[in-house]
Amino acid sequence: MHQILLITLSNIGDAIMTTPVLETLHYRFPAAKINIVSDHRSSEIFQHCPYIDHIFHKNKKEGWQGIIRLVRLLRAVRYDLVVDLRTDGLSYLLRAKKRLTKQKTKVDTTHAVIRHRAALTPILTPEFPIPPCTVWIQENYLEEATQKLAVMPHERILAIGLGANWPPKIWPTSEFSDLISLIKDNFDSVILVGNQNDRVYSQQIISTLPLPYLDLCGQTNLLQVAAILKQAQIFIGNDSGLGHLAAAVGTTTFTVFGPGNPDRYHPWGSYSRWQVAPDQNLQNLKAADVKEQVLNLIQLTFQRKQFP
Repeated sequence: MHQILLITLSNIGDAIMTTPVLETLHYRFPAAKINIVSDHRSSEIFQHCPYIDHIFHKNKKEGWQGIIRLVRLLRAVRYDLVVDLRTDGLSYLLRAKKRLTKQKTKVDTTHAVIRHRAALTPILTPEFPIPPCTVWIQENYLEEATQKLAVMPHERILAIGLGANWPPKIWPTSEFSDLISLIKDNFDSVILVGNQNDRVYSQQIISTLPLPYLDLCGQTNLLQVAAILKQAQIFIGNDSGLGHLAAAVGTTTFTVFGPGNPDRYHPWGSYSRWQVAPDQNLQNLKAADVKEQVLNLIQLTFQRKQFP
């Protein structure tokens, strides 16, 4: 294989869950040039991957004119392999010797990472392992994160994600506040992360925080917040891309789910836990309901840090 195209997904969390496919392709064909088709914002995840040759952007807002322009660009290369995880028909408009697509499954407990990687089954041996989700962070982002965190106690950091892309997925800030109070003895400081829209939630909670805090909502791009999350001991948040980002940089995650299917979409990794709200309604989930599970996860995390 000399030329490979991976058509990945749009949302940040979904795109992160396709990175094991990218990693597998590189391990399987280390000399190949790999191109990516991605949404503009989530493409930041792949921006510094050392074995990606080019990133093409698919913009839904451009309609058919955008699709035609994208197809023309992609047809400039005859690919040895196209892996299509979007399955919207784009791959069949391209020049390719071989095409692989995401496998559909009716099993609700099949995680998205497993379903995405299953697309590569025809070119893998059965024992080929699934790599972890990955985000490629440049050293300058890590240095910048260290400088930001230096202004407050940063030995034991609790990162909190208060927002999500759909209101029913958002746990009330009062419950986040109560949970932080219940577990505060295990941490030295709190970091609030999210986009500009999440500032409305961070402003609701900062007056209640019992620990030194840093509100970074709306102040970071994806790779900057990934570098911040990498230095946190635990991330607690809603079902959103931030949880997947935290897990991809090796940080322990705890996710509260309302609507949605955690069996398919929980952050991937051995140190990810979650709680589904009663009746899948986050208004019915109380901080006291998750306290013990979170405390157990904290203990597991600190043991992991001490004995890697």
